[in-house]
Amino acid sequence: MNKQRLLPVLTLSFAICFSSLNSAYAATKTEAIEQKENAENELKNLNSNIENISGDKEAIESEIEEIDNELVDLLLTVEIINGDIADKNVAISEAEVLYEEARQKEEDQLNAMKRRIKFMYEKGETSYIDLLIKAQSISDLINKSDYIEKLYAFDRQLLEDYQETKEEVLILKEQLEIELAELEELQADYIEQSETLQATIDEKKAEIEDFDSQLAAAKEKAKEAQTKIKEQTELIKQIEAEEELARKKAEEEAKKRAEEARQKALEEARLKAEEQKRAEEQKKEEEQKKAEEESSQSDETNEQSENNSSSDSENTDNTNSESNETNTETTSNESEQSIGDDSGSEETAEEEPVYNNDPGDSGKGQEIANFALQYVGNPYVPGGTSLTEGCDCSGFTSAVFENFGISLPRSSYSQSLAGREVSYSSVQPGDVLYYGGHVGIYIGNGQIVHASTQATGIKVSNALYRSVITVRRFV
Repeated sequence: MNKQRLLPVLTLSFAICFSSLNSAYAATKTEAIEQKENAENELKNLNSNIENISGDKEAIESEIEEIDNELVDLLLTVEIINGDIADKNVAISEAEVLYEEARQKEEDQLNAMKRRIKFMYEKGETSYIDLLIKAQSISDLINKSDYIEKLYAFDRQLLEDYQETKEEVLILKEQLEIELAELEELQADYIEQSETLQATIDEKKAEIEDFDSQLAAAKEKAKEAQTKIKEQTELIKQIEAEEELARKKAEEEAKKRAEEARQKALEEARLKAEEQKRAEEQKKEEEQKKAEEESSQSDETNEQSENNSSSDSENTDNTNSESNETNTETTSNESEQSIGDDSGSEETAEEEPVYNNDPGDSGKGQEIANFALQYVGNPYVPGGTSLTEGCDCSGFTSAVFENFGISLPRSSYSQSLAGREVSYSSVQPGDVLYYGGHVGIYIGNGQIVHASTQATGIKVSNALYRSVITVRRFV
């Protein structure tokens, strides 16, 4: 077998050998790669789930913060209303004292008039008749009559003054009692709202705890998936290293066998060449001998005989085969996710408010106030926004302003932060007064129109029937 026929056989043998070595790791490596890919997909899904849970948790925390702000505002409002209720009780007590004083003065004045009239009629000289009879002249009679008339008018005026004072005090007392009833109703409503908000906050906090549990479980699974990815990556590297080692060993063995076969082929070729050379020398000797015997032939015959005895030499080329080594490295990226929360706190010093008392469009403000007054008497409906079918306090203000193309936030607390703040001393019609959990529209002359309570509906009230927290201007 020559070298050209031997090399393809050696190459095929090497390929078969390397393939058989590789097959020992194929199943294990394929399985490891598949498990690694599964773990990477699982980690990707877990990271997506962690991101979704974190987003839901942040949304709940945002809701809790917003509800907590509303709760703080309501609790502040309850405290303010408690103070207003105490003030109303004091005012009612004072009004009762004034009413009793006016009633007593009225009664005393009436009794004094009765006694004076009775005395003047029953006692000789001081009676009206005696005064008239004892008149010395027409002038004296007129003077005495005028005295009697003035005395009666004075008594009557005092009595009417006391009665008017009593009526005014009674009206004031009744108004204070109405306002007190409204405040007590608001107090009960705000306390109920506060309890509802607190219950909502507790529910949201429970949801956050559930999200925390879900996050902890998802992070634990993600950690397990990362560990599995690392393990499978190391296993794949180990398998590939073993494959590379086996491939190199197989290449070395194949090269060794190829070299041995090449040396053997060279030796066989050398022996064959020597044998051919000996045969040629022997043939040459025979030809020379024959030539000597035929020396008598002509030069042309001798030349032809010499040409026939020329020898051909065979040259053998040796070709070395080399195999290229290809190293393949498999790299895997490990994804790790770290989730952290940065929290910070800022403290802001409380400053005195700076008011922008720009009057704005006072004409439009008056139009808004006049428009709102059309709905006095319509019902109060919690959560309502209809000026005719029913609305709550912030629903009333937002619906009124909407008719003028002005958009107000839906809740009273949000309205207390919108527009621009002005001082109460600069209040004008169309401004929104915020009392803490309640709003109304100023209409002028120290009055507001507002959706008060379910018992009273939309009504006009004294602007200072409660403590004003802020005045907002939107025009």
